[in-house]
Amino acid sequence: MKVADYKVQGGKMLRVKMSLEGRMIKSITILGDFFLHPESTIEAIEDKIVGCSIDVQILSSRIQSVLDEHKAVLIGATSIDIARAIEKASMSN
Repeated sequence: MKVADYKVQGGKMLRVKMSLEGRMIKSITILGDFFLHPESTIEAIEDKIVGCSIDVQILSSRIQSVLDEHKAVLIGATSIDIARAIEKASMSN
């Protein structure tokens, strides 16, 4: 299990817990003190990026597409912040 904390510019904290198969995301949980409405969108984001390779641009694009599709409001972080947190977690021991 790979875990990383990522501090968003402005103070919010993201935590990513995930397992990888090579460079592909096998499972992932995204936590933090950001706000997301509707809250259920986080599960849709996690589902959308399982199987994705660790690439900040691709991850950010997939995350943003889920936010747009669900007309979700994300406060305290951006799709690129979440992608960077995932990248950081991928490099943890």
